[in-house]
Amino acid sequence: MYFDLNVPIPLPSGGLATQFTKGKAKQVQSPQFTPAQLTAIEARIDLLVHLGYSVLAFNQQIKTKVEPKTFINTLDPLLRHVKKRLGVIYLKRLTILLDEDSEKGFGLTNAQTDLFSPYDIIALAPTTEGSFSLACLTHTQPSPLSAHVISVPLDVPRLSFHMKHTMVRTALRNGAVFEIPYASALDSNAKRNWWAAAREVVRVTKGKGLIVTSGGLDVADLRAPKDIANLLTFLGLAQNVTHDSATTNPKSLVLRAQTRKTYRAVFSEPKLVLPGISGVGPVVASDRVETKPSGERLAESKSAAVASQVPLMAEPPTPLDGRQSKRARDSAGLTDCNTVGGARKKRKGKKSG
Repeated sequence: MYFDLNVPIPLPSGGLATQFTKGKAKQVQSPQFTPAQLTAIEARIDLLVHLGYSVLAFNQQIKTKVEPKTFINTLDPLLRHVKKRLGVIYLKRLTILLDEDSEKGFGLTNAQTDLFSPYDIIALAPTTEGSFSLACLTHTQPSPLSAHVISVPLDVPRLSFHMKHTMVRTALRNGAVFEIPYASALDSNAKRNWWAAAREVVRVTKGKGLIVTSGGLDVADLRAPKDIANLLTFLGLAQNVTHDSATTNPKSLVLRAQTRKTYRAVFSEPKLVLPGISGVGPVVASDRVETKPSGERLAESKSAAVASQVPLMAEPPTPLDGRQSKRARDSAGLTDCNTVGGARKKRKGKKSG
């Protein structure tokens, strides 16, 4: 099972829709995709499925601060128009571009949890030193708004910040992954910058916690998973690492991203199972509860406590006479030589001889 967790979606054309709130009509903006955009998206999905990908994450990217009044979810309307395919899973991803203004706050607060809960994956794209530190140290901790993908811009001439080992290790320890989109490596204008930035990401992470995605709008930029694995080997990665970047690591990321909806990244909520309930199992004798008066229960508890403290005395054995002891030895297969008296008679016989 191969994953592509970065399938960019073009911006839809805006439209007005009527929304009724408490009996009052209100005009709100709703995204509407044109037939040409839907056709292009369907063609890209068909090609990705043909190449061998079975889990696709549609990516919505925002460049401004998240405001509840102006924020629009464009992926939910898209999934209503995209036709379902057998064996293909669709996910929703939100990528927030962090700049200098984002260091003071860009909307990832507990008061706006409802805006981000529909998305399966939350990714951060830092562009400054402060935003990179904020993304690695703060927003990767387990919370309802934790981000599990850090997307470093690889198509710029030079990274505007230094990737420190301490920040990267902290992000990896918290469960975050670093993304390497390969679309820029196929562009003649940006591939030189891509190789330099990608090598820096591989050097700092040491090949751990990496995922490879497409990240391109053009159909000509899509490649098969095996071709991308061969491309990443030129960055100094082993073949098993390149294979895990498209299979194992994205799968772990998706499972970990599901824990955002639970408390402190718990995979499942505990359930209390009571015996004797239909569907659980038959009631055993130890599970039955008998109602007795309080006086009888107190007496039984006292007697049980006394019995547990006082050891049981065994009955003394009855003494046996000579004939009964001899019969007992004969029945047990013992002879006179095995007894103390028999051994003395045997030694006397040897001395006399």
